[in-house]
Amino acid sequence: MQPRKTDLARTALQAHRAPLDMRQRRLLILCDGQRTVADLTGLLGQEAPAMVIQLVQAGYLSTGTGATAPAPSPAAAVASVPTAPAAAPAAPAIERRRSLVAARIYVLGILEMQRHPKAAALFRDLQQARAEEEVLQRLQSAMQMLPALTSDGYCQRVRQRLLEALPLAHCDAFAATA
Repeated sequence: MQPRKTDLARTALQAHRAPLDMRQRRLLILCDGQRTVADLTGLLGQEAPAMVIQLVQAGYLSTGTGATAPAPSPAAAVASVPTAPAAAPAAPAIERRRSLVAARIYVLGILEMQRHPKAAALFRDLQQARAEEEVLQRLQSAMQMLPALTSDGYCQRVRQRLLEALPLAHCDAFAATA
């Protein structure tokens, strides 16, 4: 089966307003009608078949012209893998993706898109920060400055994505001070 995006998915990816997390957005981007579920599993991990089923049911993905015939295919693929063991390894795989480096790179990208001298200065400061506490301080400074440069909705989405990338220990401290 080669899932492809629906019009709803294209709209959601363009508008950034759909209730999708980063993993679901990545999956939607990769579903071009040429990659199979096995290919997606290789790229995104063992949770990909389950996410494909969720996104098909939510209307973000289609499985082809005959939606009823191919639909059992991903379900059969997921059913062939025991669900209890698949759920257990999925959590550590997601946890490994959380890192201070990923959060730093994400915020650097956001700051780089802002065309303002304060954003450029924060970009340089964050880029030069090496110590963990210094990086966290620069991230907090960036999140405090961003509302003055962009809309509230954009700031909330950036904050949400940042909290998805930060390690849980830093996430709690960051949310408490933010």
